[in-house]
Amino acid sequence: MQIAQENATVAPGFGVALPEAQRTAASVYADYKVIRRNGAVVGFEPAKISVAMTKAFLAVNGSQGAASARIRELVGGLTDAVVGALLRRQPQGGTFHIEDIQDQVELALMRSGEHDVARAYVLYREERTRARLQEKAAKQVEPGLHVVENGRRQPLERDALRAVIEAACKGLADASPEAILETTLRDLYDGVPMDEVRKSAVLAARALIEKDPAYSFVTARLLLDTIRLEVLGDPASQAEMEGRYAEYFPQFIERGIAAELLDPELGRFDLNRLGKALQARRDLQFGYLGLQTLYDR
Repeated sequence: MQIAQENATVAPGFGVALPEAQRTAASVYADYKVIRRNGAVVGFEPAKISVAMTKAFLAVNGSQGAASARIRELVGGLTDAVVGALLRRQPQGGTFHIEDIQDQVELALMRSGEHDVARAYVLYREERTRARLQEKAAKQVEPGLHVVENGRRQPLERDALRAVIEAACKGLADASPEAILETTLRDLYDGVPMDEVRKSAVLAARALIEKDPAYSFVTARLLLDTIRLEVLGDPASQAEMEGRYAEYFPQFIERGIAAELLDPELGRFDLNRLGKALQARRDLQFGYLGLQTLYDR
């Protein structure tokens, strides 16, 4: 049911008879503006109020109401009442929000005894509110940011980023994943390198350390994710590291020996056994400063 439109113009066939006060020069309302729901500011036009109310009457009485002298006269009087109520609030000029105008239309319809028309108008407003909320929710779900990784541009996987942050906060009751995620996203831009996204998460958590010491461990865990990616060549969660340590440790020793950075005698140890003895959960004992120092060295 289409009753009111914020951008409506006087539709042909409605036969709306505007009061004399509304047919005066546009300069009468030059000092009044309307704030629309999207934040845009437009001129105040009483004719749009008349159109909206006429459509409300047509929705209840049918199209034959357009030719009714009673409807035209009633709409004119109600429009006068709405405009008068609005202007009394700000006699020197000002702005009205679109919701305030529609509230006055509802009141005018109820006071005039046109309860069916008022009900139709209210139902239409509720219908449009639900539609706007659904549109807003749909836009929020859509990925608005793109990242670049390995030379490829792709949408930012917010759910994956959220999961990483939530994992870093696991077991720390005073740490808020939402606070870190919000700050991380705020500092990003479209086309940001994925490395910068990871750094942004670390910095967002680090900024909260003064608020609560628990964030020192959160920051360390986020930094651990970056270190693992750098060392292993692909992402690895904390849960995966029990197996990854055992797998990677022998390779690390072999590469170090080949690069002449480690003593070849290390290759004589049972590297597989040593790798399996590594306990990934001990990584969680690092605070941020300790891990950052170790990483820098």
